[in-house]
Amino acid sequence: VNQTLINGLGASKIKKKFKGYGENLWGLTASYSINFYDAHRPGNDTGVISPTAAVSSIVYTPEESLKVIRNLYENYGDKVFGPYGFYDAMSPEHNFFPQRYLAIDQGPMVSMIENYRSGLGWKLFMQIPEIQNGLDRLGFSYQKPN
Repeated sequence: VNQTLINGLGASKIKKKFKGYGENLWGLTASYSINFYDAHRPGNDTGVISPTAAVSSIVYTPEESLKVIRNLYENYGDKVFGPYGFYDAMSPEHNFFPQRYLAIDQGPMVSMIENYRSGLGWKLFMQIPEIQNGLDRLGFSYQKPN
């Protein structure tokens, strides 16, 4: 949760120098960029938003992530959303809306939305005996699957 808030929402709130940044538009992670491809982070913020950062964080920051998803879908529409979901990057600051996908960013969005919706990913993960054994050995408490 803290990493999402620092690398996404927090960075965007602090650095309002870029058009559109705020609680409804944030997301720093590696993606396509105005410089082809870049690792966007608080120390290297070029004004490019990577939707996968907010979307795939939905299980950790559901309220904040849903604000971004709604904003992207309702206010940017076809500029950021295509037949396979959200495109990889966008920037109102630079009028940069490449209609391109990057598979490594699509996967986390799909799986985390489903995990948020149904919990399927966590349920399957927690059924793995080696995971349970590891958590037990580390002293973690968790709800045992049925």
